[in-house]
Amino acid sequence: MRFLDYTTDQFHDELFEDDGRPRPYAAQLVQLINDLPPGDLVRHQRAADLSLLSMGITFTVYGADEGTERIFPFDIVPRVVSAHDWDVVDRGLRQRIEALNLFIDDVYHKKQIVRDGVIPADLVHSSLGYLPQCADFNPPRSVWCHITGTDLVRDSGGTFFVLEDNLRCPSGVSYVLENRKVLKQTFPALFAAMHVRPVYDYPNRLLAMLESLAPEAISTPNVALLTPGVFNSAYFEHSFLAQQMGIELVEGRDLVVVDGQVMMRTIRGFQRVDVLYRRIDDAFLDPRVFRPESMLGVPGLMEAYKAGRVALANAPGTGIADDKAIYAYVPQIVKYYLGQDIIVPNVETYVCWEEKQRKHVLANIDKLVVKAVNQSGGYGMLIGPHASQADREHFARLVEEHPREYIAQPTLDLSRAPVIVDDHFEGRHVDLRPYVLYGENIFVLPGGLTRVALRKGKDTWVLSNDKRS
Repeated sequence: MRFLDYTTDQFHDELFEDDGRPRPYAAQLVQLINDLPPGDLVRHQRAADLSLLSMGITFTVYGADEGTERIFPFDIVPRVVSAHDWDVVDRGLRQRIEALNLFIDDVYHKKQIVRDGVIPADLVHSSLGYLPQCADFNPPRSVWCHITGTDLVRDSGGTFFVLEDNLRCPSGVSYVLENRKVLKQTFPALFAAMHVRPVYDYPNRLLAMLESLAPEAISTPNVALLTPGVFNSAYFEHSFLAQQMGIELVEGRDLVVVDGQVMMRTIRGFQRVDVLYRRIDDAFLDPRVFRPESMLGVPGLMEAYKAGRVALANAPGTGIADDKAIYAYVPQIVKYYLGQDIIVPNVETYVCWEEKQRKHVLANIDKLVVKAVNQSGGYGMLIGPHASQADREHFARLVEEHPREYIAQPTLDLSRAPVIVDDHFEGRHVDLRPYVLYGENIFVLPGGLTRVALRKGKDTWVLSNDKRS
């Protein structure tokens, strides 16, 4: 299998120029694949699939196939990002996370950005992600969003845009690490030759960040990962990260608050927990504070948290910055708190609660992508150009009845990357989710999860220099 007949179809391609030549920084990868003996790449793909199967890398499908567990699909041809392009992404994400953290801290304290008229008060207070229970709380180091997964796309000109912010319980990094492990076994020499930046140290960096949140008096903090349990779609990731960090994986039933301290039940009795990497939504964390029917959380957890006896990552309340209506204001948020223009821009966004913008959306619903502000993963979405007239009319009614709950964006000619389809390559649209850690400093993992339109994942190679570009 070779790239000889591969065409970009006038889309921005991650590996090839418009004229079909490999991009300089991807030339070695393209050459290696073209030089493989016939059938060799397909054999590598099958070996990779078997390797992932043996590792038990799975996810759970919800919806029509409720409760179905599947092996995570993986395409063996990596996406390559030049050092120059990654520098823009790295700086842009650092800027964005710093500004969003300042915004979260502000809206739970003085609300100065609201007082100054940058963001309407109603927009903040009506958000499902805004938790009045977190008002006036001061998390360790004043950091709220410790782990972030930011979804990026590239347009026809090759410019990166932020499509979505994920600041509560972002998932997917385990697939990044396991995909990389498989590809290093497949193309070992190519990593050194292309100067691919490593991602293997993410679990160590994650653990160090979590330990930095513990009360200062504790020299050897005890960290645990709080999971909803085996039926959660990301349970593989929860168990994987806990194992990689060497920490306990716990459910709510394993924890109890005793004399204001979170304790873990063990065969040797209670053991103190100082930091919880929680993978449970805010609403289920503590039945005494949020949803009383929750069986996933820990009664008294929020009281211990507010007393500074346990740290939580991410901090409860970060969901205010996940709201897609708030997303529309991130350029203003960056300008307000940092005095800077945004480095990686948003996709142009119309907020339907504003009358003028709502009228534009309704008049052009056949040309726009309409999204519910508090849903992700493709749920609550209308892709206007590909929707039926009945679906457009249905969403138009929803927008008119609940304008606060919807935004709209123009469709983009997203960049593409080559994917193995049967016995040949085809271009498929891709996005990218890099992961950001915020503790004492902000760290952007050099790579991320590239997702393709076939619902497969790709490893993303970030190069440490551009000598060939």
